[in-house]
Amino acid sequence: MSIWVVLLIVVAVIGLYVMSLYNTLVRMRNSVKEAWSDIEVQLKRRFDLIPNVLSTVKGYAKYESETLEKIIAARNAAFGKPQNMQEIAKTEGELSGALKSLFALSESYPDLKANTNFLELQRELRDTEDKIQAARRFYNGNVLAFNTKIQQFPANLIAGHFNFTEQPLFELATEEQAARNPVKVEF
Repeated sequence: MSIWVVLLIVVAVIGLYVMSLYNTLVRMRNSVKEAWSDIEVQLKRRFDLIPNVLSTVKGYAKYESETLEKIIAARNAAFGKPQNMQEIAKTEGELSGALKSLFALSESYPDLKANTNFLELQRELRDTEDKIQAARRFYNGNVLAFNTKIQQFPANLIAGHFNFTEQPLFELATEEQAARNPVKVEF
């Protein structure tokens, strides 16, 4: 074999490797986008449920307007399409905290606790919160795999050349940081 044939084979193998690596990075980036879309779907579901919960609660909790206003403000802030992941995590944490205070408020109103509409909406919101958590884990798993891939050699050379950039994790908001601390049980 001549040197040119060997050189051509080496160039072809390198070219196929670069193409394969590029396609892998594109597939992983698209998986990250799909995972983010799953989060947005669940957030939209929660946004749609909140007005129903609020209208059910308003009839019972006429004197708790401050809590209801916090929820409305948090929903509007979260629905306002923040620009980056940190803002989204912050507004989602605020909304989750406001909803928790609403459900704690329901303990003060036995009629509300017994209302089947409220119980069903509360169950749907709890289910939605669980789905949001699952979507966040799925998103973070995809982001971790993608970020790891674009940082490893030789993929980092290809990723840098084709402008593949690290994606942010959907991390706990400041309000949710307490979840990282162990629960203290005292008797």
